Amino acid sequence: MAAKKKAKESEVRTFEDAMEELESLVEAMEGDQLPLEQLVAHYEQGAGLLQHCEKVLAAAKQRIELIEVGNSPEKNLAPNSEEVEDSPAASDGPTAESPEDDIRLL
Repeated sequence: MAAKKKAKESEVRTFEDAMEELESLVEAMEGDQLPLEQLVAHYEQGAGLLQHCEKVLAAAKQRIELIEVGNSPEKNLAPNSEEVEDSPAASDGPTAESPEDDIRLL
């Protein structure tokens, strides 16, 4: 019977299946009808299911972030290498201010 349980735990589960099983474990544990050994076993199984769900959610979040970055209008705002080389900020030395750059408040 232990081999059957191990095989079931090693199966690839969908997020929904894992959540459903986790909810049923929690309900059974809240019922106060299980002996201590079964409570601990349920807790251990639930911790594994929770870890699986967190991994699935993290992977989904990462995929969504990649999609958002790919569809973002800001992705085209990065300066070209030519623009960076021509800009005054790209030079290593100090820049000389021209008279037009002088701002007067009075």
